[in-house]
Amino acid sequence: MKTAKTATQNACKLCNPLGACLAFKGIEKCVPFLHGSQGCATYIRRYLISHFKEPVDIASSNFNEDTAVFGGSRNLKLGLTNITKQYKPEIIGIATTCLSETIGDDVDMILREYDRESSADTPTPIMIHASTPSYQGSHIDGFHAAMKATVEQLAEGGTRQNLLNLFPNMVSPADLRYLKEILKSFSIPTVMLPDYSETLDGGPWKEYHRIPKGGTPLESVRKSGTAAASIEFTSVLEDEKSPAASLENNCGVPRYRLCLPIGIRQTDEFFALLEKLSETPMPSRYEDERRRLTDAYADGHKYVFGKKAIVYGEEDLVIAMTVFLKEIGISPVLCASGGKSGYLKKRLAELVPDLDDSGMKVQDGVDFVDIEDEAKKLKPDLLIGNSKGFTLSRKNHIPMIRIGFPIHDRFGGQRQHHLGYRGTQELFDRIVNTVIEHRQSSSPVGYTYM
Repeated sequence: MKTAKTATQNACKLCNPLGACLAFKGIEKCVPFLHGSQGCATYIRRYLISHFKEPVDIASSNFNEDTAVFGGSRNLKLGLTNITKQYKPEIIGIATTCLSETIGDDVDMILREYDRESSADTPTPIMIHASTPSYQGSHIDGFHAAMKATVEQLAEGGTRQNLLNLFPNMVSPADLRYLKEILKSFSIPTVMLPDYSETLDGGPWKEYHRIPKGGTPLESVRKSGTAAASIEFTSVLEDEKSPAASLENNCGVPRYRLCLPIGIRQTDEFFALLEKLSETPMPSRYEDERRRLTDAYADGHKYVFGKKAIVYGEEDLVIAMTVFLKEIGISPVLCASGGKSGYLKKRLAELVPDLDDSGMKVQDGVDFVDIEDEAKKLKPDLLIGNSKGFTLSRKNHIPMIRIGFPIHDRFGGQRQHHLGYRGTQELFDRIVNTVIEHRQSSSPVGYTYM
């Protein structure tokens, strides 16, 4: 008889406020601020720094035992004052942690009090509050919560403009730069939210910058309510959690939802939508990228066809990767996520028509113990996901392709492409080379040519 599971071991997700802090780093002149203990800020800084290889400042209201009993109002106000004086931010993005959520701090009320108590001679930054307790949801929930709070507080409606909003989901700085390149080539003025392509992947400094340059400007966020349309890369985000849905409801901005554009099929859909919205044909450079990718599929098919893979991570990334893997002839035998939207299997069934007949397992709300149990039964050829799966890979001798976030044990995770024809090309090359390398290293003769 199977024993009911009562605890998570080595979670296949990260904490809610981590995602919010990452998203706030994509707003210009914004400082992320955690209303909770110093340990939470230290943990999140460590995770972000190890992936992005950039300095990351995250403020904290620094809860202690007294604060946990009597409330964090005083700590929050003092922290906001100190950050305002030292950093001079335009915006402070406040994310709540388990401790402040558990004791029931009314952060919005505290912020109103702080604004009334502030001196007229000392302008206060804009305060954006996102509720992000770690005992529910995951880092991707915190990411979307921060962006929804941002547009709800800052976006202003008005006359429609030739403007497009893009909510790219939690992708790499390299992906963000590529998306901006694509949109510029279609001559579409765009508000990308968030945009941490510079703040978390910039150049060297002569002296320390407390707030790195870059991010979506405040004025652009305000204009997002007048855009002609919004594109949101998601398959599982519910309307009540969606920043694009918020703009549609509050400002009348039409919303288009697309799966993350990984693979030819999904990237074709993205470019077709851009052609429709811009009334401009696809630039020839992307037609060339598509042709090269198609040729690579043909050249590499013999290496990857029939291989079995376990793919894990955020639900949106798992869905997009699964469709891509099916496209190149790899059979995903397990699609796993620590997320619990409830839509993972439903969306996969819509995008993978033979889901039920293929024997593919789909599991949400899992940890790496669950994934390892399945791996022992399914015997996959490849493991595809973030660095948190390395122990599973090493222990079970399964070759691993690192994608997404976090990538702690390799260099350059912030510069990995995943999206579009270019990103798919890089992913395909890495997958093929991983298969070849494993076959080569396992060979008793050590052949040189493939």
